[in-house]
Amino acid sequence: MVACHSSQKSGSATATAGLPVYVDLAYIPNHCSAKNIDQEFFKRVRSSYYVVSGNDTSSAEPSRDVLDALLDGKAQWGSNLQVTLIPTHDTEVTREWYQQTHERQQELNIMVLASSSTVVMQDESFPACKIEF
Repeated sequence: MVACHSSQKSGSATATAGLPVYVDLAYIPNHCSAKNIDQEFFKRVRSSYYVVSGNDTSSAEPSRDVLDALLDGKAQWGSNLQVTLIPTHDTEVTREWYQQTHERQQELNIMVLASSSTVVMQDESFPACKIEF
């Protein structure tokens, strides 16, 4: 699922073969699995914000391969647009990736945003993150 706006002059939201699509927010579904998302995705879908899901420690979610694909895909953009990565859960995979690739993240202008807010609704509370466009 990608919430998008196209930067193409034609007004079409679909991209011509080989051209990137620029979006404000992209949600990486299926627990950020490498079976679904690869470097080509990040090369073609250029987002200001990527929300990555995944909190299953038994299957190493989110996938380290997908997080690395973000770095490799963004490196091919040819511009240094700011990108914010928003993990839906704090996981060991995400923490290790962040620590091991922090210098490269900085070079590529990628910021990882941890949720420090909590929303309380009736008897439930959950972490939240506010994004403004």
